[in-house]
Amino acid sequence: MTLRVTLLGTGPSQGVPAVGGADGSGNWGRCDPSEPRNRRRRTSALIEAADGTRLLIDAGPDLRAQLLDNRIAGFDAVLLTHAHADHIAGVDELRAVNRSTGQILPIFASEVTLREVRERFSYAFQPATQGFFRPALEGRVAAPGETIRVGPMEVELFDQDHVVMRTLGLRIGGFAYTTDVLHFPPESFERLRGLDTWVVGCMTSGTNPVHAGLDQVLAWAAELRPRRTILTHQGDRMDFAAVSARLPAGVEMGVDGLVLEAPA
Repeated sequence: MTLRVTLLGTGPSQGVPAVGGADGSGNWGRCDPSEPRNRRRRTSALIEAADGTRLLIDAGPDLRAQLLDNRIAGFDAVLLTHAHADHIAGVDELRAVNRSTGQILPIFASEVTLREVRERFSYAFQPATQGFFRPALEGRVAAPGETIRVGPMEVELFDQDHVVMRTLGLRIGGFAYTTDVLHFPPESFERLRGLDTWVVGCMTSGTNPVHAGLDQVLAWAAELRPRRTILTHQGDRMDFAAVSARLPAGVEMGVDGLVLEAPA
């Protein structure tokens, strides 16, 4: 089985550019505003199996625009990696997906993350209304070390250290997705061996106290040696041209809307 993965967003918590700038047109940091691949929405992805089953990874504040831009009307389930706002603030947008599919959406997350989402969006977990005038979600606890099934996809979950909280990484066959991580516990790092395609968070060309930087990610990739490594959750120090020139063969910068294929 082959997976089709769409990177809906590859940017940090504020996006690139962030709101601001001398003239109000945005704060680009070190990123060249004339390079369209430097414009990044908040990090999210859609994974699609060969039978059409779709799994959304994270529901950030840019979700509506991401779904429209990529012509995605619906999906079958949602997995939240953690409860930071840039990964859950778009939960209310899921009501449009309920309407499009006519179904209540299962939403997988750790117990801690699910508790936070229930507190912020309590109305989304109430009994569904006719017409879905609010989101209709079914919370399902998913813990590191477990494997959840979404259609034909067996999604292995593992623990990640984001310093300020734990996050979920995932692997489906030869594909893995690991955003918002600074350190991998040894058992989690072992789950990344033998990959074909790896999407990994890389916040900066320097260092960051809660996210992996470029040198760390390149060291991981050199040890794990996946066929293809794609960077995501890239901040405003990650200029597309400047960073791409530093990358070895097999490693590339993710861009919003990039579509990947990987063996499941």
